[in-house]
Amino acid sequence: MYVSELVPVLIFMAILAAVYVSEIFLLLGFISRKLSNKKSSLKLVTKKNVFLHSLALIGVLCFMHAYFVEPYWIEVKNIDIFTEKLENTEFRILHISDLHCDKKIRNENKIVDIINSQKPDIIVFTGDTLNTPDTLPVFKEVMKKLNASMGKYAVYGNHDAWYWNDLDLFGNTGFEVLDEEIFMLTKNDENIYVSGINPDNMHRYHDLLEEIPVEEYSIFLFHYPDLIEDLKELNVDLYLAGHTHGGQVALPFYGALITLSKHGKKYESGKYIVGNTTLYVNRGIGMEGGKMPRIRFWSRPEITVFDIQPKK
Repeated sequence: MYVSELVPVLIFMAILAAVYVSEIFLLLGFISRKLSNKKSSLKLVTKKNVFLHSLALIGVLCFMHAYFVEPYWIEVKNIDIFTEKLENTEFRILHISDLHCDKKIRNENKIVDIINSQKPDIIVFTGDTLNTPDTLPVFKEVMKKLNASMGKYAVYGNHDAWYWNDLDLFGNTGFEVLDEEIFMLTKNDENIYVSGINPDNMHRYHDLLEEIPVEEYSIFLFHYPDLIEDLKELNVDLYLAGHTHGGQVALPFYGALITLSKHGKKYESGKYIVGNTTLYVNRGIGMEGGKMPRIRFWSRPEITVFDIQPKK
């Protein structure tokens, strides 16, 4: 974790600890005096204590929402993008990321119907497939069921490259895995290019992207948003990324607590215009694995649908 993200996380945790430690001591002190029949001026209902109780109750309700509600509350975002590189044709691109399939099934089956109902031309997945290897059959079954008229494309995430590189993650799913590869897709005699790269090979992004004709619409897939400020001389119209989970836990008015990306909160989630490139950072479907709590707050799971259209 970067230092710039560690400090606000520590402050947030310290505030939470202060609230609940104070609440516990207050309740224990009150109960102890009641049981011992000692007279005390300690009261639970004062302005100060009611405020403390309220904070503690709000925290419990937020945690319940973060655990029981928000991880299952998928948002479908529709975004129109207009370009002079197309004259008469519209392409519908559906973007998903960070499934992080777990032993507990959450959104895996739900997203199939949602995605297929959008009738995309192209489905793209920007990495992080599994939290545990025994969920590979679930992941592959979901990805196999997704339908796109012109193709399905994926890149590896950091978890895929670090932990699951020996697994056949996308075999028999219909997804093309992009690692320094470019596909030209044609609809109504107009073209778009889709390219992508593995996190382990990110240093070769320039060699990959300089092969794309400057007059053609170009979509670049990479798990991290980290390359966005290095693309000034290259033809990338739409850069699709994931990785941050939108923080997975975010706060109103502040946003993501943790992004684990090079630029921190600068590109934490959503749409950004950087030079001639539109960057979109998807919040993902699943949640971080290992010993991390399976919660989402102020950062709903996301499916993004882009309609790439001629600029009129």
